[in-house]
Amino acid sequence: MENSPYVMFFFLISCLSFIFLSKSLSLKPLPQWAGEMRLLPIWFWKEITSFSVSWLRNSRVTGNFFEIPPKMSLKKKTLSSKVENVEEREEISVLDLPELTLECILERLPPVGLCSMAGVCSSLRDRCRSDHHWEKHMKQKWGRVIGDAAYRNWKWHIASRKDSGILDPSKQKSLVGSLSCAWPFSWIRSKFHSSCKPRSSLPFDSIMSWYLSLESGKFWFPAQVYNREHGHVGFMLSCYDAELSYDSRTDTFRARYPPHGRRTIVIEEGVQWDRLRAPPVDTSPHDLHVSDCLNDLRPGDHIEIQWRRNKEFPYGWWYGVVGHLESCDGNENHCRCDNNDTVMLEFNQYTPGSRWRRAAINRKEHREEGNEADGFYGGIIKLNTNEEFSMWKQLWPTEVLE
Repeated sequence: MENSPYVMFFFLISCLSFIFLSKSLSLKPLPQWAGEMRLLPIWFWKEITSFSVSWLRNSRVTGNFFEIPPKMSLKKKTLSSKVENVEEREEISVLDLPELTLECILERLPPVGLCSMAGVCSSLRDRCRSDHHWEKHMKQKWGRVIGDAAYRNWKWHIASRKDSGILDPSKQKSLVGSLSCAWPFSWIRSKFHSSCKPRSSLPFDSIMSWYLSLESGKFWFPAQVYNREHGHVGFMLSCYDAELSYDSRTDTFRARYPPHGRRTIVIEEGVQWDRLRAPPVDTSPHDLHVSDCLNDLRPGDHIEIQWRRNKEFPYGWWYGVVGHLESCDGNENHCRCDNNDTVMLEFNQYTPGSRWRRAAINRKEHREEGNEADGFYGGIIKLNTNEEFSMWKQLWPTEVLE
């Protein structure tokens, strides 16, 4: 991805070239040589591409978007045996592009490209910071792990900083400048630092600000982690709430689990993306989830159920399936389990005979059920899509648990 900025700039140059040609060409019929252009060998176009990339490597971004290096020029030269005539071309800025063309270019830029373009001039800065361009990037990268709780925490974070006066632009540098170290490109950092004047401070309540705060790892947000604490055997096929902080250097997360019982705060490093999710329901880990699917549960359904070791512990979500009652032989033609008030839950990751293997709940009166020896079972959610329970299958332990 090292050359991605050059690819982007080459696309811009192509657009500028189109403008040059549109200004210089008339509506007269094309000469004969124009129809023969398609016969030029492929290597010629490769040379043109190679030249363009080389030119971009030696140019630098300025207020007019590009400044040509001393060794290269856009001057058109007409050579003869004795006289050299030079015709200077008119300078054209990227802002001279048609509105629709410029918007199409900005929509295709990655976050790094938008941050870089925002440092070119005030007009591009306002365009590149707009929520319109950052909503897509926010959804693509963070949509899977950001839920309602994370959004509320972000709003509280912004409100608290406003109340304390931290967001006063006369006292603070631009957020873009302070977070520029999160990006791996030094040339982007230089552009950020050059635009750190208070008048150009990035609005803290913008989507771009939220994206950069997540990217920098400075904002801890609530989410859930599968198989917590590096897959500790006591948490296999469960998903627990935690506060997460992103590490852009390793593209992993730090997970901070809340204290419970006699345990202090536990921090897990190096949590991969595929072990994270946004909470499926907006329920605190210390509150009982009110189940709304109990009457619909049938043998074979995939479910998640709240479980905690004792009353001092927060709930975690544990994967299981709805099984048949002991009085049922499992024959589909004779099964009446769905008409019974008792629902049998099975946790097949545990060996047959284990006290954790099966649990029964009352379909009509279920709240929290259990005891200090076997733990407490709480609310239930039914999984309705292959994507939901295929994730649990990927996390299935290699050995049956006792």
